[in-house]
Amino acid sequence: MAERGPAARASAAADPSAQPGPGGQGLTLPRLSRRRTPLGSIAVRLGLVLLLLLVNWGLVMVERGDYTDNADGTVSAIDALYYTTVTLTTTGYGDITPVTERARLVNALAVTPMRLMFVILLVGTTLSALTERSRTEIRVHRWKARMRDHVVVLGYGTKGRNAVRALRLRDHPADRIVVVEADQAAASRASGDGYAVVVGSATHKAVLREAQVERAATAIIALDRDDTAVLAALTLRRIAPHVTVLAAAREAATAELLRESGATSVVVSSETAGRLLGLATDSPEAVSVVEDMLSFGTGLDLDERDVAPGEVGRPPHACGVPVVGVWRDGRLLRYSDPAIGALQPADRILFVASREDPPPLR
Repeated sequence: MAERGPAARASAAADPSAQPGPGGQGLTLPRLSRRRTPLGSIAVRLGLVLLLLLVNWGLVMVERGDYTDNADGTVSAIDALYYTTVTLTTTGYGDITPVTERARLVNALAVTPMRLMFVILLVGTTLSALTERSRTEIRVHRWKARMRDHVVVLGYGTKGRNAVRALRLRDHPADRIVVVEADQAAASRASGDGYAVVVGSATHKAVLREAQVERAATAIIALDRDDTAVLAALTLRRIAPHVTVLAAAREAATAELLRESGATSVVVSSETAGRLLGLATDSPEAVSVVEDMLSFGTGLDLDERDVAPGEVGRPPHACGVPVVGVWRDGRLLRYSDPAIGALQPADRILFVASREDPPPLR
């Protein structure tokens, strides 16, 4: 359910990590290296088989006078090709045979090794395909076994990509992010960015279970349609009632539905944009500060850290950074909340940081 882009549709058959699932979905893990895909390996082997066929055909054509055909005694170009194919495939009908010592010597020293190589290539292709499939299944099984306390991102459009980007800037490991995406082009983009991808609708239980959402810490709903986002939130709550659900909505009316559907926090894009536009009418400089905090990589940013030992027992304004909130016992206390009082050892402070400042204490 990503916002559509111009990227071309990816071919799932070329990805050895794509595992088909119910309803057409599948799990795609990032490639470990740029190894040749199974289709590429088959193409190389097919090329070698055709090369062997052409070389053997050429040998028979050069010495076709040393062969006899039981049908008419002579060997034409088509007869030579026919003899080459039945020889390399070890069929050997016996209707065309070498009759001179030279032709028999060429068959023994040149054609027989090519026949063996032909069989090895065919068997090797089959074994390679089976080995690749087994390796992929083992890798997927290991991934599912260790995946827990991760973040599941529903949708890899503009909102989903920027949500993942923000996670990565906060040092969230890439192997703890799973993207659920129904559009093949967007799914291919997410896989190319190095994330595990489950291809399928975010409203289907089977798809969410493939993403191991029952063992996730957080789910981010970044879909392009509000009705789909509500359905996804309901589905998430039914199969993973403990997970923290963060959602984006276009309209404020949908935000309440998302909260009733189980979303912990909802960001309303249209309402936020309207407020910024209204603020910009009288104070455009204030809007530039908000934009700076929302941008990536430079300027102001929101960050959080544990309370340092020397800050315990002191008020938040004594931390040396602009504190806007305190996480305590799973709740966010805003800076103006009188319940904050003195900082406690288990608190985490939410503050305004500068990207030019040294990294905060973690």
